[in-house]
Amino acid sequence: QVQLVESGGGLVQAGGSLRLSCAASGRSVSGYTVGWFRQAPGKEREFVAAIRAGSTITYYADSVKGRFTISRDNAKATVYLQMNSLKPEDTAVYYCAARYGSTWSRRSTDYDYWGQGTQVTVSS
Repeated sequence: QVQLVESGGGLVQAGGSLRLSCAASGRSVSGYTVGWFRQAPGKEREFVAAIRAGSTITYYADSVKGRFTISRDNAKATVYLQMNSLKPEDTAVYYCAARYGSTWSRRSTDYDYWGQGTQVTVSS
């Protein structure tokens, strides 16, 4: 079992940056593929980025490609989401999620463990 805790959300102006952290406990996070998802009010949860277990291979939604970067520090059992050039449409609750193994997915239902979420608000 893996427990995930997100942090780093907040209020930022358009064009600004934030770095989200997803701290894992319970088991080594290196064997898990970790994804970031977000959910805006009245919308479905959507895929943002993922990083495969045991590698630095990453995947991004088209809407964030070139602006967001996902990375992991296995020694700290933490996965990061660096968000630059933020836009008002990035406003959402951001969740990290994990699934065991190196097969990645953009479907939220394929992830077994979830954090509680952190709010990101981008003002125009």
